[in-house]
Amino acid sequence: MHPVLPEKKQVLIVDDEPNLRKILAAQLSRDGYDVMVAEDGEQGLTMLRENHIDLVVTDLKMPKVDGMTLLREALRESPDLPIVMITAHGTVDTAVEALKLGAFDYLTKPFDKDEVRQVVAKALRTRALAQEEATTDPVGVGSPTSATGARFGIIGASPGLTDLYAVLERVADSPTTVLITGESGTGKELVARALHEHSTRKDKPFIKVNCAAIPKELIESELFGYERGAFTGAVSSKPGRFELANGGTLFLDEVGEIPVEMQVKLLRALQESEFERVGGIKTIHVDVRLVAATNRDLKKLIAANAFREDLFYRLNVVSIRLPALRERDTDIPLLVEHFLAKFNERLKKQVTGVEPEALDILSAYGWPGNIRELENVMERSVLFCDAQKLRVEDLPGELRGSAGSVAPPTSDASGGAEMPLSGEGGLKEHVKVAMSRLERDLVSRALKQTSGNVTHAARLLKISRKGLQLKMKELGLREGIGEKGD
Repeated sequence: MHPVLPEKKQVLIVDDEPNLRKILAAQLSRDGYDVMVAEDGEQGLTMLRENHIDLVVTDLKMPKVDGMTLLREALRESPDLPIVMITAHGTVDTAVEALKLGAFDYLTKPFDKDEVRQVVAKALRTRALAQEEATTDPVGVGSPTSATGARFGIIGASPGLTDLYAVLERVADSPTTVLITGESGTGKELVARALHEHSTRKDKPFIKVNCAAIPKELIESELFGYERGAFTGAVSSKPGRFELANGGTLFLDEVGEIPVEMQVKLLRALQESEFERVGGIKTIHVDVRLVAATNRDLKKLIAANAFREDLFYRLNVVSIRLPALRERDTDIPLLVEHFLAKFNERLKKQVTGVEPEALDILSAYGWPGNIRELENVMERSVLFCDAQKLRVEDLPGELRGSAGSVAPPTSDASGGAEMPLSGEGGLKEHVKVAMSRLERDLVSRALKQTSGNVTHAARLLKISRKGLQLKMKELGLREGIGEKGD
């Protein structure tokens, strides 16, 4: 049996120079990509709309529709599509303008095949990581005047978010370095963008670097740039992300992945606001506000000699911890409302609301993937909903059966005696009664197993503490169980 080969990535090359199209197409085809070509921006946009494209490589200067217009239109329709610009006018100003609009990177003519290979691989790797971790606005973006009361583009009013808003109010319009921590899917990039958008730097670049997507041997040139001839393939000088972010904000996502040997140079750049490009001798001074994020425990990395303690303290000037969704379950109805509206519009559906039973399940679930998981669940549920309101049966099976890892009773839910059938009520009523008994038994045994500790029992059942408290109240288990807190 032959192994299943991974699907080839589709790359679209848009350039009005036939020779350049031919050279790039030949190289990328040899590198294992499926390549499509367009001779101008207008044709490129048409091909984007008619085909699945993983990456666009486009010239800046073209007839009909130029590269900047293609960039704007493409990202308006596909915000996560990586776009690499080709320019013969490789000034920092041109690069910053393209990157501010959302370009992933740029290549300066003439370019080396190794440089093309590295930029394309990095762009596709970054997109793959983003798709593994996130889709769009994981915290939930709404208008500031919406019914959900979004602030800083973040939906929610739980105590954890109230504390977050207070910190953002204080530090957004300051040059202070911020370290954002939290589990995957809690919205760290959204908070970084909020810090930038609510500062006097908002009209300057917001440059993001996913440190986990960059090979360790390339991280220095990515951050600090390089001079012509600094290494094989460096056919022209190129500014790094620090330089491109001058005057604005540099967001280092997954900062814990930066190799230890590079952390010394990063520390100096932060402390002195200066650095040298790879292969260069000229000291470059920049004014950059740094925001870093990680889902790893940096103190454990320090103990393992995988992260410098002095760099940690330099990054950790202001620390923002984003709460997991299970810690802010009172925000779930607001987020459900937001995602319902979002996917009604995207999927051309008209689901008017969520039935109470379905909302109870959504509120009680533990959400290990946080808001990103909730968003994905809502998209799937809205897509498959054929009723006026979202019902329990529209939810994924893992949510409907999320009573967790407590083993089911060996006897039936009635304690060994069969539940007698009668003419009163049909199958649905009997199932409802049986499920209620099963729930009561599972919750009771979880509480007994944890000596009445509600927090530990909720973790065992993989639901939130609040969800367990509501379920205990519903089942009449609050008394006689010996409920305890933490």
